[in-house]
Amino acid sequence: MPTIGVDKAALFKALGQEYTTDEFDDLCFEFGIELDEDTSTTERPIVNGKQEPAQLKIEIPANRYDMLCIEGISLMLNIFNGKTPSPNYRLAAPPNGKIQTLTIAEETMKVRPYAAGAILRNVSFTQARYESFIALQDKLHQNLARQRTLVAIGTHDLDTIKGPFTYEAIPPEEIEFVPLNQTKKMNAVEIMKFYETDKHLSRYLHIIKDSPVYPVILDANRTVCSMPPIINSNHSKISPKTRNVFIDVTATDRTKLEIVINILVSMFSQYTEEPFTVEPIQVISKHNNESRQVPNLTPRETTVEISYINDCCGLSLSAEDICKLLLRMSYSATPSKSSNNLIDVSILPTRADVLHQCDIMEDVAIAYGFNSLPRSFPSKSGTVAQPLMINKLSDIVRLEAAMAGWSEVMPLILCSHDENFSWLNRKDDGKTAVKLANPKTAEYQVVRTSLLPGLLKTIRENKHHSVPIKIFEVSDVAFKDTSLERKSRNERHFAAAWYGKTSGFEVVHGLMDRIMLMLKSAFITSEEGLEGHGSGDSAYWIEEVDDATFFEGHSAEVHVKFNGKEHIIGVFGILHPTVLDNYDLRYPVSTLEMNIEVFL
Repeated sequence: MPTIGVDKAALFKALGQEYTTDEFDDLCFEFGIELDEDTSTTERPIVNGKQEPAQLKIEIPANRYDMLCIEGISLMLNIFNGKTPSPNYRLAAPPNGKIQTLTIAEETMKVRPYAAGAILRNVSFTQARYESFIALQDKLHQNLARQRTLVAIGTHDLDTIKGPFTYEAIPPEEIEFVPLNQTKKMNAVEIMKFYETDKHLSRYLHIIKDSPVYPVILDANRTVCSMPPIINSNHSKISPKTRNVFIDVTATDRTKLEIVINILVSMFSQYTEEPFTVEPIQVISKHNNESRQVPNLTPRETTVEISYINDCCGLSLSAEDICKLLLRMSYSATPSKSSNNLIDVSILPTRADVLHQCDIMEDVAIAYGFNSLPRSFPSKSGTVAQPLMINKLSDIVRLEAAMAGWSEVMPLILCSHDENFSWLNRKDDGKTAVKLANPKTAEYQVVRTSLLPGLLKTIRENKHHSVPIKIFEVSDVAFKDTSLERKSRNERHFAAAWYGKTSGFEVVHGLMDRIMLMLKSAFITSEEGLEGHGSGDSAYWIEEVDDATFFEGHSAEVHVKFNGKEHIIGVFGILHPTVLDNYDLRYPVSTLEMNIEVFL
């Protein structure tokens, strides 16, 4: 959990009350956070002849990004104590009525495809508020934004730049500006070299260093505002005297983008002339249909079951009682008109951690008081654990393979590019494997797309054992999938390998038949003198296939039919001699690999 240091006097002033260390520790415990240290009880360093102010170091849950600054902590505790109502975040039209625009160029798809922004108009910064504003950005960069790889934030003095704004991807030689806190104008190539030895910024250079184009935010005069995720321009530098702040956020993850912009503007909108108002901007992104007005501060609407909350907490609360408790945790809740067992709940835009009614149930328990909950364990429990269906299926396959005399292995999911492709006589089309952006060693370059490299490496390292060696694995492989937001997907595979003085093809074939039998799939054959007819909803057969990984004429595809629909789920055969040479194996190897997710 992240530990946040806040000024003790400033926090108690914001809370409207002085606390002893024990009293504040109790308050933190009741709310579900923890006071780690009160530095007023220890010796504090003297800086410039003045002793450092006392600080409270508070441990915040890792999912509560809205409490990474003193503004968020004080607001949530005041709502919890009933001293202030839950804020009504809202969008405010600009003074001239014309919304600023941010146009995203199609070239940004090559490097950081998403962008958003907002304006804090007539904000009142003090030195402490300004420092908290900068610190929150740093904390979001380190935590939610994963060291700026997912999201990067830029803040600018709006009075020094002019809209409309554009977000483009430009060759680094064509980008020129004076970096933040510098005096010399440099192009992007020089900037990257300049910061190679910088203690703070050098860790982010790899994110775009090898890209042919760099992302850049430009104003109407083509003045560079920032080069995310590296550094802002000195031209639009903000200070405690800044009144109007333009915030740009760029990202590779759309979901994280929305969370970051919502948290940043919500926390500091309380310092605007009209508290809790934010001026939106219009994002124009026609190439990927992402045009929209941002930020979206509309509360999320959901429902929770009264019976679920009471069963999990061991209580008998009425709908009105639960609504009052949720009010303490910054929700807006009313009994539902559609059902006596439901409550309609509005969730603040800052509460991205609320994903399910179990999260709301937890907040009800916190508001009620954990120490006040009835103690009924172990005679009573509100939850029953059960495995995911994919894991249950994996266990069935795993058990059958083990009872057939095969040993399970668990290699690493990362491997080298050659092991995954060329060593198996396979070609990389660039659209299949998920590759590491900056691998530390040649051994870990891609996420495997097949279980075979792990099995063959395991045999190679254990070939001094007696033969035959019979091993299997049931685990995930990964593939690129541009249709998904995360651009990749996992697939559960089963693979087995036989290593011995004979090919073992018939043994691997027999293992496959046994697995298919246990999965209640009937074998279909058209061989002369044999009869095999699929029964039920599932049937399978094999067809010869020409696969460079295997000996010519010694490999076959596994076909399965479900409800009249055919699937190719895998392949088995005797490995080609070049594959054996690549993995330094001296005896024949027969392998089987198939996708078992189709049986769900």
